[in-house]
Amino acid sequence: MPQKKPFITLAQAKEIAADIPTPFHLYDEKGIRENARRVNAAFSWNKGFKEYFAVKATPNPYLLKILQEEGCGVDCSSYTELLMSEACGFKGSDIMFSSNDTPAQDMKKAYDLGAYINLDDLTHVAFLEKVAGVPKTVCCRFNPGGVFELGNGIMDNPGDAKYGMSEDQMAEAYTRLMAAGAEQFGIHSFLASNTVTDDYYPKLAGILFELAVRLHKRTGAKIKFINLSGGVGIAYRPDQRSNDIAAIGEGVRKKFEEILVPAGMGDVAIFTEMGRFMLAPYGALVTTVLHQKHIYKEYIGVDACAANLMRPAMYGSYHHITVLGKEDTPCDHKYDVTGGLCENNDKFAIDRMLPEIDIGDIVYIHDTGAHGFSMGYNYNGKLRSAEVLLKEDGSHQLIRRAETPEDYFATFDFSPFFKK
Repeated sequence: MPQKKPFITLAQAKEIAADIPTPFHLYDEKGIRENARRVNAAFSWNKGFKEYFAVKATPNPYLLKILQEEGCGVDCSSYTELLMSEACGFKGSDIMFSSNDTPAQDMKKAYDLGAYINLDDLTHVAFLEKVAGVPKTVCCRFNPGGVFELGNGIMDNPGDAKYGMSEDQMAEAYTRLMAAGAEQFGIHSFLASNTVTDDYYPKLAGILFELAVRLHKRTGAKIKFINLSGGVGIAYRPDQRSNDIAAIGEGVRKKFEEILVPAGMGDVAIFTEMGRFMLAPYGALVTTVLHQKHIYKEYIGVDACAANLMRPAMYGSYHHITVLGKEDTPCDHKYDVTGGLCENNDKFAIDRMLPEIDIGDIVYIHDTGAHGFSMGYNYNGKLRSAEVLLKEDGSHQLIRRAETPEDYFATFDFSPFFKK
């Protein structure tokens, strides 16, 4: 199997680890900035284009500020994500609020910030009006039902998804919102996750552009923007092809020219909400080998666990592994790479062919820049790790300290012991 190239060397990892003990999530500022510029270039044909980074993927203000400097907005789904975005200086139309089962506090905060509010259900029209008010611009989320297919087969099953409204509900929502004072509208939809094909966005765009034309004709609503949401994936496996964002942008442009321009809707802005594509390849979990175990299989125990990266345990997801300093050593040993949780699925790799590993080796787990740290938890009393930024000049910066036992006990009010 081909190998992926880490964005740090063993020497760099040792230098950082001498300052910030492993495990830690490490992010590559240079890679993040270059990728954001590629995305903006791919959609530069659309005057209103904006990437709203999905905060849920990597909620760290230092990273949000980098993306803000590259012209990105933020996609929020909760009160605390809105607070973090506000603290970073995002406001108004730089924020997209997409939520479901939404608490009143969250909706009111989004309204107060002037965010674009994306309503998930027809009943949320009255809810929004009651708890906050109806802004001049409102978005609604579309669910076409059925299955979503591309030429290479079924991609996902929107009919089983809890998100969005039917087309008739969208039309009714627009009509009610206009009666309540709304003047401009957005369309939002998310039909498949982590797609590794250049066809997904163009196919989705075609569906939403045609929907926009029908809704405009049916209700008279002015469509201000169409949000393609996320779903553009990355090549987690080294033998997978990577998405070509330039080709994706061009495919969306063709659909735009084919459908919206002839309908007199060539001023519609295109938005995206990518989390995984924006950051996943530019983050890694760096961990140190603590133990070896030789029974019916060969096990390598590291100081990270599923509490630091739960995707392999939760989904069986593949994350490539590099043993730093042994990049050119033959992968002729078969290992399970495990953490220390009291769960047998706490494994970063199963039957993985790797170089011979020694205690003390530094292991680099690829593509954890999105849905890595953010999905962490405290099972077994495990503490969340630090987050570190590898800056463009090669220096490193601690951007989130590791949790301490005091953090773990901070919400208890049981005895003086927990207040030490």
